[in-house]
Amino acid sequence: MTVAAGALATCCVLAVPATLDQLSAIVTVAVAIVGYTAFRVLMAQRRVPPDQSIRRVRQQHGLTSRSWIEHQGTWTPVYFDPALVTLPTPTNTFPRLYPAGRVRHSEPPGKLIDNPTRPDPDGAARAHTAASPLRRLTLDAQQAIAAPFIGVMWVYVDGGGVTAFAGATCVAAVVAIWLAAINGSDPS
Repeated sequence: MTVAAGALATCCVLAVPATLDQLSAIVTVAVAIVGYTAFRVLMAQRRVPPDQSIRRVRQQHGLTSRSWIEHQGTWTPVYFDPALVTLPTPTNTFPRLYPAGRVRHSEPPGKLIDNPTRPDPDGAARAHTAASPLRRLTLDAQQAIAAPFIGVMWVYVDGGGVTAFAGATCVAAVVAIWLAAINGSDPS
């Protein structure tokens, strides 16, 4: 929610000096952010998983890193919680988990890393480090690498020079960071 609020604040700041075409694009992006965030918040209210043995797995695929919960052959992506770092695998006791996407019936792509079977003595320190906002921003900001290309494309389509390029690049960067966060990135 914090990242969505930051993305909307950036859109509001950039809307002030924008031309009519730029303003309509910024409003469209802001509406998409509000709508998709509301959808994901509603979907996160579902109960995950049943009160039985689960296994937490961290997935690395390209620039993304996510937490998954495996339960009886189904895989559910969940939003990061520092308690996931200290969770032994498998376990019957777990914190409240919020789903970050659709349930899969096959293993997710990429490198899968299991949690240890016994609690890690350094788990609390690692969880504290992983929960840092700076670490999360560093992970999510990797997705913003395409922002300058989107800025160039906007200038090519709409014109506007350096200020239009800077504005489009900023909007593309905050949307990329927001999208990584709303999809359930895992900074651990």
